[in-house]
Amino acid sequence: MNIDLSGKHALVCGASQGIGLATARTLAGLGANVTLLARRENVLVGLIGELPCSHPGQYHSRIAVDAADTDTLKAKVEALVAIKPVHILVNNSGGPPPGTVHGADVAAFEAAWRQHLIANHVLAETVIPGMERDGYGRIVNIISTSVKEPLAGLGVSNTTRWAVASWAKTLATELAPQGITVNNVLPGSTETPRIEQIIQATAAKTGRSRDEVFADMVAAIPMRRFAKPEETAAAVAFLCSPAAAYITGINLPVDGGRTKSL
Repeated sequence: MNIDLSGKHALVCGASQGIGLATARTLAGLGANVTLLARRENVLVGLIGELPCSHPGQYHSRIAVDAADTDTLKAKVEALVAIKPVHILVNNSGGPPPGTVHGADVAAFEAAWRQHLIANHVLAETVIPGMERDGYGRIVNIISTSVKEPLAGLGVSNTTRWAVASWAKTLATELAPQGITVNNVLPGSTETPRIEQIIQATAAKTGRSRDEVFADMVAAIPMRRFAKPEETAAAVAFLCSPAAAYITGINLPVDGGRTKSL
């Protein structure tokens, strides 16, 4: 099975921690040249040196930008692809704050759509021409299992995630004739700062302890544990590889069996 990414250039968003960082490390380990994209320049500088770099001619780079600032995001990625086209785009960004959809402020929806849907679209539109020229393209969006089943207390997030999934499915159909694939990976509960935010918010809202909330969340997962970021990254990496050339337009849960829908 061919999962060698030598000579391919991957742009990984939200790469300073969690699933994004694990994905960057995994892709680099398969030989890809990786550009880390996140907000904190000082963090990215340190992480660059930690990425695997054992393949001939392999190198890594960084872009510090807030994905919600889509004008600056576009300008910085345009400058990147003018030097080295992107063959693999991993769209990934922290989810909106927890809360019900009823009573949510309109500004919360607008902010979430800009950070996720609009940012994803801006990035895809910027890198697709290079994928077409080089004959290799993989776009993977890290979303959430809420694409299949809405999650309680994540109203704005549920709405935004569905919008991204619909955008991705449409894009996958349009790009299929060029051999460019577009897929979504749907993490369940994963050991990241995001899941801790959700646990703490639930505890505060319900008056229960953090440990009680955590125990209930784990009990709802057939495997009885949260995912490690590296496990989700492995699924992303496979979809980015030559071996996944005939897979496009799918939503792949990586959730330990929690999602009940088919």
